[in-house]
Amino acid sequence: MKPSVMTAQEKPLALADDGYPAWLRAIPSPPAVLYCDGRIEPRDRQAVAIVGARQATPYGLRVTETLARELSGAGFTIVSGLARGIDAAAHRAALDAGGRTIAVLGCGLDITYPPEHGRLREEIAQCGAVLTEFPAGTPPKPSHFPQRNRIISGLSLGVVVVEAAEGSGSLITARLALEQGREVFAVPGSIDAPLSRGPHGLIKQGAKLAETVDDIIEELLPQLELPLTLPSPRRGEGKFSDLTGLSEVEQVVLAVMSRDPLHLDDLTGRSGLTPGGIAGILLGLELKGVVRQLPGQRYYRVR
Repeated sequence: MKPSVMTAQEKPLALADDGYPAWLRAIPSPPAVLYCDGRIEPRDRQAVAIVGARQATPYGLRVTETLARELSGAGFTIVSGLARGIDAAAHRAALDAGGRTIAVLGCGLDITYPPEHGRLREEIAQCGAVLTEFPAGTPPKPSHFPQRNRIISGLSLGVVVVEAAEGSGSLITARLALEQGREVFAVPGSIDAPLSRGPHGLIKQGAKLAETVDDIIEELLPQLELPLTLPSPRRGEGKFSDLTGLSEVEQVVLAVMSRDPLHLDDLTGRSGLTPGGIAGILLGLELKGVVRQLPGQRYYRVR
């Protein structure tokens, strides 16, 4: 059966319809109907939500942009709530990376909230989807946003919280994610910053600390259904633009690697080198920005 796609011109998508997002259908009390501007695609099952403070700091915005851009580049759809601050930064970074993003509203599709995000909303609808369970004409009441938050987490494999005050809506999203069996990640910040209290509290309660995109991808790898496009080197890495500048033994090791992570033992067997010998070569390739390491002694090539 060809996967169905939902657009704003179609009738509301009901819970029993084939095209209803499978991850969302599995949560407690899923929306009975969804209204959509844009397209929901099968690849959106591989999604990560990024949420956080509306009054975000430059640090929070910078971290959000980096995580959203690299996750998007790796093939994840970025989900958020179109709010000011962290949400908007996550959507924009995904769009800038040429990826897909989904915005979930706490009002009807005919209302843009906040109003200054009209252009951003249009871009999201063109390159992803704007979703809501509320019919046209429904205003953005405060009581609607916790309902919206369960959809944000329900569409995602995991939720990343970047800057949140104690008792904020982002922490509600994290709690809902746990109840839905989703992964929860928290970005650490300064111990003096009020907006760090939310993420730090989540970490104390068992959320995964997320310093880089690798921390998120490593945790989600077992759940992925589609091939993963691993992130490119970060700025400042990859000083060797010509791979022929590598030594002969480095080229041997690189030749047996791929974009899929391989354990050190597998690389040892493929290359014919000793474990100690290949470990030193991999370290050198890491420093040159050609190879990156994931937790658990797994390595992949970035070029």
